[in-house]
Amino acid sequence: MRILVVSQYFWPEDFRINDVVRSLVEKGVAVDLLTGKPNYPSGQLFDGYRIWGVQRQIWNGVNSYRIPLLVRGRGGLRLALNYLSFVISGLLIAPWLFRKQKYDVIFIYGTSPILQAIPALFLGWLKKLPTVLWVQDLWPESLTATGYVRNNIIVAMVRSVVRWIYSNASVLLVQSRAFEGPVRALASTTPIVYYPNSVDDIFAVPASAASPLAGGMGYGFTVMFAGNIGKAQGVDVIVGAAAILRDYSDIHFVVLGDGSRRPYMMQAATEQGLANLHLPGRFPVGTMPGFMRNASALLVTLTNQPVFAVTVPNKVQAYMAAGRPIIACLNGEGARIVTEAKAGLAVPAENAEALAQAILQLYEMPEGERAKMGNNGRRYYQDHFNHEVLVDQLIEHLSNAAYK
Repeated sequence: MRILVVSQYFWPEDFRINDVVRSLVEKGVAVDLLTGKPNYPSGQLFDGYRIWGVQRQIWNGVNSYRIPLLVRGRGGLRLALNYLSFVISGLLIAPWLFRKQKYDVIFIYGTSPILQAIPALFLGWLKKLPTVLWVQDLWPESLTATGYVRNNIIVAMVRSVVRWIYSNASVLLVQSRAFEGPVRALASTTPIVYYPNSVDDIFAVPASAASPLAGGMGYGFTVMFAGNIGKAQGVDVIVGAAAILRDYSDIHFVVLGDGSRRPYMMQAATEQGLANLHLPGRFPVGTMPGFMRNASALLVTLTNQPVFAVTVPNKVQAYMAAGRPIIACLNGEGARIVTEAKAGLAVPAENAEALAQAILQLYEMPEGERAKMGNNGRRYYQDHFNHEVLVDQLIEHLSNAAYK
């Protein structure tokens, strides 16, 4: 099978699609990939890339073609232009770029912006190819939840575009069972299949090398957050919990990663004198499993918005695979999975007091009980989110679309 993957984001940016396409190639699938110039999450173009022109790279057997786009900056108008520039570049360049290429199916990695599906669907129409869209974020709900769009007219226009996208895809894969209702409301008769996220198997096996040192690690009880530090993550709650627990000298918060809200967290830690809150920055993906296994507990947060109650953050699977107890400060499906797996504690989103109490509960818990939570999470991961099993399922979904 030969497939074209369309994803605005790709390595060296840290997204699930990296592991998926690498494993597809390892299993004998020929993969070309249409993507943009890497600039997430910092909003600045990565070293070695240029804004204009098409750049071709080969990464782990994946032929990637990078088309021009405007970098996202720190949000606002720049982010909107970033989204639109990928769509415009894709519509203008992709038909020419792949004019002589033959594929069996087009696979779209549907993170925000879901608009990136437009050039993929257009290319599918031109080449008479089926298109499989893996829905990672709900639109337009994600736009309003993060505060980027508040105008009702714009929201209605985006909803119409999303309805067109869903209705014109051949198959819709959804990362959360709770997505099925909202997606069906806009998808007409397009088939919908539950297909969850996973993580690379490196998260589920012991690290082969020591992790680099990071501020806050090795100081007693470490609560670690790893990933994008943005509006959707509601990281204010971490600052609030750190302030509540500031007198517990043995409890430390370590927030690994970067994003639009990291400057706020750094400023708040300085202004409030939070010596227990550490923001050491971004580290290579390969070091994350080691960091996670060295943490006392792993923290996942989202804001208190209806759209995030049906979303399962990909770090839930990563945390489970790492085998450490989880504190889920979020509502809905993500919290349900952590609770069902008996992998940790769940508290309401954006509730700093409840988060602080959950951390204290884990802190005072015998190490054996915390270890049991971690083992429960790893077992649940293997039963429901195993990477190799899910890649095999994806090949089956793509084959069904291509050869039906």
